[in-house]
Amino acid sequence: MKILITDGLAKDAIAALREFAEVDEHFYEPDALGEALKGYDAVIIRSATQIRQAQIDIAKTGQLKLIVRAGVGIDNIDHAYAKDQGIHVRNTPSANANAMAELTLAQLFAVSRFIAAANVTMRKGEWNKKNYRGVELAGKTLGLIGFGHTARLLADKCAALGMDILYYDIVGADDQVPYTYADMADLIQKADFITLHTPASKDGKPLLDGSAIASMKDGVRLVNCARGGLIDEAALLEALTTGKVAAAGLDVFVGEPDVNLDLVNHPNVSVTPHLGAQTYEAQARVGKEVVDVVKEELC
Repeated sequence: MKILITDGLAKDAIAALREFAEVDEHFYEPDALGEALKGYDAVIIRSATQIRQAQIDIAKTGQLKLIVRAGVGIDNIDHAYAKDQGIHVRNTPSANANAMAELTLAQLFAVSRFIAAANVTMRKGEWNKKNYRGVELAGKTLGLIGFGHTARLLADKCAALGMDILYYDIVGADDQVPYTYADMADLIQKADFITLHTPASKDGKPLLDGSAIASMKDGVRLVNCARGGLIDEAALLEALTTGKVAAAGLDVFVGEPDVNLDLVNHPNVSVTPHLGAQTYEAQARVGKEVVDVVKEELC
């Protein structure tokens, strides 16, 4: 059995795969990826590798049987098309969830207490204590858009801090959770803080555009650690400038790693470079789950 890893994987997981398969680690540009995949039974990717119809059409003429996304979303794979061609597509939906939830929570603290801006100005020798009067999370309403593994963990953490929880999900309400379901329009209007937990939209359009932002509370705070492009960046920058959005915490961006520097440098924005799953614990869980998936599918 031959396995290709394109975007890296935990060392322990690679060692475990090598116990029963030949493993290569190499990143391919899109125009070379399809041909390369013909020689492998499975490919393991993260977010940097895109496997689209063009690559699948070439790969299906070889021995490729399995695509594994070492992470939550599979929107960087034309997964329905792959399945139609007899290629299985799997992911690791829960392995990253706690790391993602904790980073989102960290961004909620950052956008409520000016942590990013105060850090920068203090390093410049400035003492701007009176400029940084923030707000508390306790007693505020958190709106979660998408209610999968990460959002559920975040809801529990934020409820423990005294926040009221609203959630929206495309599949509807879950009667087993102690939180309030709302349609997205209602959630957007009522929430003091809004976090995003969905894959990228199929049509590439932002989930929160200028119209959606306009319908939010004045002074709303937004956090996106899910996918770049879920928020219209131009509309967000304008709303930050006018004060409609008090602050934003962003871990994901359109066109990353090339980012909108005007947005990144706004004083009321807290930014991190797509760190959602970057913990030792999450990477270990992802690696173990990947190994289990490959064994289940191919052994």
